[in-house]
Amino acid sequence: MPESANPSEIVQNRCRRLRSKEMFIDAEPDLTIPRYHSGHYWCVHTQNVLGPDGKVANEEDCQPGRGCFEPV
Repeated sequence: MPESANPSEIVQNRCRRLRSKEMFIDAEPDLTIPRYHSGHYWCVHTQNVLGPDGKVANEEDCQPGRGCFEPV
C-alpha cells in the first residue's frame, strides 16, 4: 500500500464481489511491510476469474466505472 494511501479510500474503490486468498487470513495487516499479492482473484458473482462482463476480475480492473462494479 502506498504510504499516502488511506486504507478507507482503498476499501471504497474495491468491488464488493472481488475476492482473493489474502481475505481469508486471520491476522491484522502490518502496514510497515509491503503488501504481498498472490495474484489469485475471483468474482463472487460468477465464481471464477472473469466478472459478469467477461473481463478479468482483479484488484486493478475491478474499479468504479466498470459496469458490474458494486462498491463496498
